[in-house]
Amino acid sequence: MKRFSILKQPILSVLNAHIIEYPTPSNINYLWGFGVLAGVCLVIQIVTGIFLAMHYTPHVDLAFLSVEHIMRDVEGGWFLRYMHANGASMFFIVVYAHMFRGLYFGSYASPREFTWIIGVVILLLMILTAFIGYVLPWGQMSFWGATVITSLASAIPVVGNSIVTWLWGGFSIDNATLNRFFSLHYLLPFVIAGLTIVHLAALHQYGSNNPLGANSKVDKISFYPYFYVKDLFGVTIFTLFFSYFIFFNPNVLGHPDNYIPANPMSTPAHIVPEWYFLWVYAILRSIPNKLAGVAAIGLVFISLLSLPFLNTSPIRSSNFKPLQRKFFWLLFADAVLLSWIGQKPVEDPYVIIGQLGSVFFFFYFLVFIPISGKLENYLIHYKKN
Repeated sequence: MKRFSILKQPILSVLNAHIIEYPTPSNINYLWGFGVLAGVCLVIQIVTGIFLAMHYTPHVDLAFLSVEHIMRDVEGGWFLRYMHANGASMFFIVVYAHMFRGLYFGSYASPREFTWIIGVVILLLMILTAFIGYVLPWGQMSFWGATVITSLASAIPVVGNSIVTWLWGGFSIDNATLNRFFSLHYLLPFVIAGLTIVHLAALHQYGSNNPLGANSKVDKISFYPYFYVKDLFGVTIFTLFFSYFIFFNPNVLGHPDNYIPANPMSTPAHIVPEWYFLWVYAILRSIPNKLAGVAAIGLVFISLLSLPFLNTSPIRSSNFKPLQRKFFWLLFADAVLLSWIGQKPVEDPYVIIGQLGSVFFFFYFLVFIPISGKLENYLIHYKKN
């Protein structure tokens, strides 16, 4: 009994320090609840994914039929499938909201650089996991989406074709491709879960940011019960929102062509990824050169990873930076515009609009953020003197 209590005490002390008595800024609002919602989504995806894997068959001749078997013959299978498929969309909704909140309130600024970087890595792994998961139902969009995206690696000089062959497991997308995608799709959520723990540890090292962007060690209260109730209310609203898609409109966020079995001899008229990839896809196809397009996608994540080091502003929150606040909302509108462009045909005026939207995206991170910070520093110094 004594040994059991000794082993259990460290676990209880960690939970107490990071969940119950964790000092939290008293002025944070409901926008700080998206991190908790992201954690809820991750748990949902892992649990439903495990149960779906019990009935799924990763074989090109049986994958589509096994998904239909889950939907029609497995007790509650339709619920698991719709929860998992729509759960991916919910996950991206809350993570995008979480990141935009971080951008607005400067949560990437010192001393929280590592927290932001881990968050961007998690986003990248989410995109990779969701992409390979989209391939598993082996419908038309699954097959042709995988064909288009994996072929992009061929643009890499010297080793490109070898990478494509390795991804495919042969000289075309076939059974080996589906098997390795299934294995990675099962593994990566646990990697994301591990990085989420690192993300939380990095966050708790310096504490949560707040709407004022001030470093305060005074005006803080314990997480439980105050913010526990706040987050519980957010989870309740989110559950109602999520339930609408599961029970009333489960296919609205997907593509109808994915209910057609994959056919290598029949190319869909318009190949589009899931909605949460569209902004990246719009940047990719706005550049006519394949290698340059792949480089642009790499630059997207390099820009996000470099943001804490590009930032030169002494002020965190956009509430106190009128110019940056305007540009932030332009960035938000630009992301929505790129998502709309990503589902349109590759023709004018959509190509030109996509190119302009891509230019503004990179302008915001690589030009505006460092210049605006230096301008603020100059104005602050000028007023002091």
